[in-house]
Amino acid sequence: MRKLTLFVLAFFLGLVPVVVSAGSSSGTVTMEFDLSSHGSGKAAELWIPYPVSDGNQLITDIRIYGDFAESAVYTDREFGTPMLYTRWKESSKNRKLTISFTVDREERLTKNLPPDEAPWDRADYARYLRPTRLGPTDGEVKELADSITAGRSGVKDKARAIYDWICLNMYRDPDTRGCGSGDVCSLLSSRGGKCADISSVFVALARAAGIPSREVFGIRLGKGGTTDITKWQHCWAEYYLPGYGWVVVDPADVLKMMLKENLAIRDPKTAEYREYFWGGVDPYRVKLGEGRDLTLNPPQRGGPVNYLMYPYAEIGGKPLDWLDPGSFRYRITHTGS
Repeated sequence: MRKLTLFVLAFFLGLVPVVVSAGSSSGTVTMEFDLSSHGSGKAAELWIPYPVSDGNQLITDIRIYGDFAESAVYTDREFGTPMLYTRWKESSKNRKLTISFTVDREERLTKNLPPDEAPWDRADYARYLRPTRLGPTDGEVKELADSITAGRSGVKDKARAIYDWICLNMYRDPDTRGCGSGDVCSLLSSRGGKCADISSVFVALARAAGIPSREVFGIRLGKGGTTDITKWQHCWAEYYLPGYGWVVVDPADVLKMMLKENLAIRDPKTAEYREYFWGGVDPYRVKLGEGRDLTLNPPQRGGPVNYLMYPYAEIGGKPLDWLDPGSFRYRITHTGS
């Protein structure tokens, strides 16, 4: 209550803007893996996105158990994305792992943005301005970004123009596998995808317009009781506003709610969702990491990992299909408290 009162006071006095929590959720996430049926006589390796606490979530009571030969928490060298690495020997007949943790998550509202932007050095944010394997910042992406932001000045106004363009010109495609690959050039042609696709388009266009941006990878949480969230992975985005910090945006959830509630673009409810997810995300999600084209730690034998939102495993050096939890053999549940 005190936090909310201070925010309201700061808002009306026009003081330095703050990130405020207006809602929260809590519960326990349990991830269960069983690689026993894969490649008998071959070594098995598993990398899992590993949650950590930050200003919007508190991770506690982490428990890890199984019959592995080795297990440790590492980060990749470029993004510092945390991951739990587990290895089983070739002679292992059983390959089981369970990890559980308690998460207290707050709604994130990056509102009351300052009217003026502070000076900044692009070199400080080079990592968040460069292209990725599936997210170029030149060619048609650059041309579209220039067209969308024409006549706009400043990071915030350009980011808003890109956000609005996505909300008006893309749609959620329920037939997309998983959360989508985030292949930006293909998406600019098809215009349909899921959260990783839509967030990747925002990030690529923003970077092409000179705005530091990044995807945030996580998983949604249930709202009560025990919920199977095995396929509830979710990706949203952030852009950096000089003099303020990272601002959260989730155009993918705008398009999801439009599909779910059969809303037209000009429906008043659509306008409400567009305003909320411009600078706001609900508390029913947990951040797991960031970064594209990852080299895991220890390094995987396969090619760069597009993103570590799903578990990644290799049997005898060959990756499993992480988008098929039935054959991969994993299950994720959330028990609300």
